[in-house]
Amino acid sequence: MDADIASERTRLVDMAIALAGRRGEETSRAALAAEARLPRTRIETLFPEEEDLFDATVERWFEPEIAIMETVLASDLPPNRKMYEFFARRFLRRRAEFRRDPGLYRMLNELGAARFERVRSFVDLADHYLCEIIAQAQADGHFGGLEIDRALSLINQMVLAYTLPDMVAMLDERLSEDRLAAIVDTLFAGLGGTGGGASGQADLRGA
Repeated sequence: MDADIASERTRLVDMAIALAGRRGEETSRAALAAEARLPRTRIETLFPEEEDLFDATVERWFEPEIAIMETVLASDLPPNRKMYEFFARRFLRRRAEFRRDPGLYRMLNELGAARFERVRSFVDLADHYLCEIIAQAQADGHFGGLEIDRALSLINQMVLAYTLPDMVAMLDERLSEDRLAAIVDTLFAGLGGTGGGASGQADLRGA
């Protein structure tokens, strides 16, 4: 894509996001044309379908998160610290976005949830990067006896409050970096394929 066109698209997407925050609803191509004072035909050239504007908005929202993940993954940190940074940096960004404009944050997340299939690729990318960190950790002797997909599922469940956008908004100050660090430390200290005795009991035993 031509650099000038890419720059114009980015400017218009940022405008669409800001307009959505003010109006409390998704920005249509017609509304964006009016806001930008551009001919409707120009908007339609840059975003041929309404879904193209939505997809560009999603891409813009996830752009900083992808940069965070790729920076962490490329670092030479040990796996435990790398996993912490992988979650913590994205959590801090999301919390900052929520606190900056709670209404816009919630609305964008609702739009993403309503059209999850168009957001799934970014979720899958995060899982892919996390699998790479898990593989590095296993090479260092952690998460023994677990297939990577099993470790991925367990870890995602354990850090859900720090990764699910709605939970970040709901819990806000009850989430913290030191608590996340404690969760990651616990994962590296004990998560493995050998059970500790919690499962396998069919009935509760009386005291």
